[in-house]
Amino acid sequence: MTGSPQPSPSLSSSSSSASPSPAPPSAGSPGERDEVAGLPTGPAARVPRLLEAMRSIGAGPDLRSTLDRVCRAAAELTDARYAALGVVDPDGRGLSDFVTHGVGAEVGEAIGRRPDGHRGLLGALIHDPAPLRLADLADGPRAAGFPPGHPPMRTFLGVPVRVHGEVFGNLYLTEKTGGREFTEDDLHMVRVLATEAGIAVRNARLREAARQREHWIDGAVAVTTALLSGGDADEALTVVAEQARRLADAAAGVVLLPADGGGLEVVAVSWERPPGTAGAPGAVPELLGVVIPARAAAVERLLAGEAVFVTDSATDPRLAGTGLAGTFGPGMLLPLSSGGRVLGALALPRRHGGRGFTAAERTFATRFAAQAALALMTAETQRDRQRLAVLQDRDRIARDLHDLVIQRLFTAGMLLERARRTTGSAVVREGVEQAVGELDTTIREIRSAVFALQPDPGDAPSGLCDRVLREIGTAAVPLGFRPEHRFVGPVDEEVGEPAGKNLIAALREALSNAFRHAAAGRIEVVVDATAELPDGTGGVRLSVADDGVGVPDGGRRSGLRNLARRAESLGGSSRVGPGIGPGGAGTTVVWEAPR
Repeated sequence: MTGSPQPSPSLSSSSSSASPSPAPPSAGSPGERDEVAGLPTGPAARVPRLLEAMRSIGAGPDLRSTLDRVCRAAAELTDARYAALGVVDPDGRGLSDFVTHGVGAEVGEAIGRRPDGHRGLLGALIHDPAPLRLADLADGPRAAGFPPGHPPMRTFLGVPVRVHGEVFGNLYLTEKTGGREFTEDDLHMVRVLATEAGIAVRNARLREAARQREHWIDGAVAVTTALLSGGDADEALTVVAEQARRLADAAAGVVLLPADGGGLEVVAVSWERPPGTAGAPGAVPELLGVVIPARAAAVERLLAGEAVFVTDSATDPRLAGTGLAGTFGPGMLLPLSSGGRVLGALALPRRHGGRGFTAAERTFATRFAAQAALALMTAETQRDRQRLAVLQDRDRIARDLHDLVIQRLFTAGMLLERARRTTGSAVVREGVEQAVGELDTTIREIRSAVFALQPDPGDAPSGLCDRVLREIGTAAVPLGFRPEHRFVGPVDEEVGEPAGKNLIAALREALSNAFRHAAAGRIEVVVDATAELPDGTGGVRLSVADDGVGVPDGGRRSGLRNLARRAESLGGSSRVGPGIGPGGAGTTVVWEAPR
């Protein structure tokens, strides 16, 4: 719909007012459309048709259906073949949405991309929102022509639609039946209809805002529950990313937390997989574990507690070096801050070419981020208390083991040693010596357990091997024995930090599963830095094998899913096989990823 903006001299740019009337319970059935089309068509007799049209457009349950009803009612009221309503974007420079009536699906596909309002007649009406009536769209210097596949259009009538005095969009009508031109009566009728449409749009916006607010509140409740449930922290952060992505209608939800060396690290990603790529890793999950440096302009703003809103990630210089530039379109980067402390950030980008975020969506997302930050801080405090209670309990157990158990075992050993010296039987002496040896071994194992229970906070492990040994030592306490371990290749030198960090988390998960579910008496841990992945690249492989009961059919597999998700996020994989018990009893968990 393009042409020359040559308004008729008799047209006025002012709009008449109408008071809102309550919407009827009907939802605009086909019978209502027949009522409008079947009423008399004379100039005076068109008033009932106008009233019926006004009644029908106010019955839409949501904004989209209301816009559809406006186009349909305007076309039927003026006997126009085509109608459209272009919604002006928040910046007032183009169209954010374009709703049509009379253009079939096949024609719409042939036309391709819908108008953006940056040029031609539609652009002129955005910059000069006044009623416009034309006998021929092709006349005038602003005519931009039609794209291939566009149906022919000649006569034109355009009227602005205002909401609270601001232009919401423009209502366009073309091709009056019989080749006739639109009349002054048509203009007056459509202006009244546009006024009622503005009221209907306002009401639909209010209903939609209420629904959005309810959905965001429900999402915040789900996030708070996940963070405070005491479950897996990574899984809870994934819930934050998933809920935020779903509520914001974004292509991805990304949670970032402060990295050890500065900047922000991607710790959870939820993304909407593009059609035709089911089951294949995409560009977004590969962000997991990526550290965005503090020097990036967007990170500086986020760490200062400021939100960053972008209209196009490909051209916004603030996103340079973040991994989001060039991949997405509009986006929101929100700080997760509470009590003046920035705990991280939440990124919600939409696909390239997607619509921008409205002011209401920005407000809801900002509040959601604040609620998530509060829940995150509360969960952190809760975990600190639990960790303190565990450390205090470990300290008590270590003291009891050292002061009571070891002393009693040592006393028992002394008594057995004295009995060995006093007995005259060689068989008894041999049995006592064996018992004393077992006691010595037990004392050494208990002392190792005491050492594991009382780590020196100043001796934080630096290498991956040290961290693996620390996890094994920590797991030895609840298991009742120390798992065996073996390192293959230069583990500390070859394995990078992202792979090493996720390997430690996978080891912790596997040992925890073995303790809680396997009932194992033996566990072997192997870290192989010389592994080769299926695609031929070098990788690191973690194997945790036990002789327990194996994975029961129908049992919970959330731990195994966590292992698989961690591996896939790095381009690796995770699998389960037979254990090291007799006949393959038990379970072997194999986790591998690029080094």
